[in-house]
Amino acid sequence: MSLQRRLLVYLLLCAPLVWGLALLASADRARHEVNELFDSEIIRLARQVQSTLAGVRIDGAPAPPPDASGEADLRDLAVAVWNAEGKLLMVDREGVQLPRRSDATGFVDLTLDGNRWRVYYLQSPHGEWLVAAGQLEYERDELVRNLLASQIVPWLAVLPLLMIAMAWAVRQALAPVRQITDEVHGRGADALQPMAAERAPAELRPLLQAMNGLFTRIEATLARERRFTADAAHELRTPLAVLRAQWDVLRQARDEAERGRAVARLGAGLDRMDRLVSQLLALARLEATDRLPRSTPIDWPRLVEQAMSDVLPLAERRRIELACDWPPAGTPPFALQGDADLMVVLLRNLLDNAVRYAPEGSAVGLRFDGAGFSVENDGPPLPQEVLLHLGERFHRREGQAESGSGLGVSIVQRIAQLHGLRLDYRPRAGGQGVVAALRLAGDAPA
Repeated sequence: MSLQRRLLVYLLLCAPLVWGLALLASADRARHEVNELFDSEIIRLARQVQSTLAGVRIDGAPAPPPDASGEADLRDLAVAVWNAEGKLLMVDREGVQLPRRSDATGFVDLTLDGNRWRVYYLQSPHGEWLVAAGQLEYERDELVRNLLASQIVPWLAVLPLLMIAMAWAVRQALAPVRQITDEVHGRGADALQPMAAERAPAELRPLLQAMNGLFTRIEATLARERRFTADAAHELRTPLAVLRAQWDVLRQARDEAERGRAVARLGAGLDRMDRLVSQLLALARLEATDRLPRSTPIDWPRLVEQAMSDVLPLAERRRIELACDWPPAGTPPFALQGDADLMVVLLRNLLDNAVRYAPEGSAVGLRFDGAGFSVENDGPPLPQEVLLHLGERFHRREGQAESGSGLGVSIVQRIAQLHGLRLDYRPRAGGQGVVAALRLAGDAPA
């Protein structure tokens, strides 16, 4: 059911219900006012009769018939008078005999000949007279019904107009929703500009703000994907061309020595391609999320052992000594909540870069303290122009002997960002070597 139809159903059900409750309250109030009015008139009538008893006939004959004016109301009234001995002295209408009740004072509700009467008994000060003045309750009920009918009939007459007015009001109130729907339907797949929320009703602004936030995130994701696709296509073109050329050289090799050299170059090219594709896939997964897939306390000894085991073949080939310095005994290493698998990737990339670009036969160290950790090597300090481009995808310093794709630092930066960390590069204390330090994003660099 649509929102507009639901609102109409609620209004059409609730409006008559509320009106019916108001009608019941009005009927009760009208009956109270009518009873109060007629009770006052009966009291006044009884007192007038008592004040004029000196001039009435005492033979029990009915009083003369009233004038025709007001006859309908007078037919519903009855008056009777008795003396102290209980003799009926006066009755004002035939066929209706109000009962004598010597002990009654005030109003009494009676049923006479199947009709309900409201009778007022008035005793004289010395007990010589008893006056009874009564009225059919039908007269009061009829007046209440007439009062209620005067309210019901106009309301029923305008009910169709009320329904039309409510339908129009609901449609007008939901017009902004239809406008938003039409605008979203009319947009293309790449139309992700924010929707204007300033003139929207207050109830729709949170929805529009949430939609605009979603559009912004989708646009950022699409931009990352387009940039990644373009970069990957550009970067993969060169190694594929190199592999094809090396394959052609291998096919055309004339002797075993030339074939061996071609096989070695082809193997190195395949290793570079494997590394590039692995890093591309890792970067794609990291770029596709804004939050960690899971967060648990990091077990640093296990992760360091795994990362160093992965880098060990490269370190042995380049005769690099790997070492890890832990805090003093009793002091826990850097406390961090995060994703263990991603932190292994971060450590492996930092150690891999440090081993690749350290001088052969030197050392690479991983140091922990309470505020973070760092990876150090004995390589030459990085020039300022290199630091400016550090972290750019597929950007590698010229003249590097070791193969690489220029994605390692980008991956490290993205993982650090997801964990609330900041990556800083600086020279060692003596001015030589390179230190890659990771600290919480709010901490000052050490």
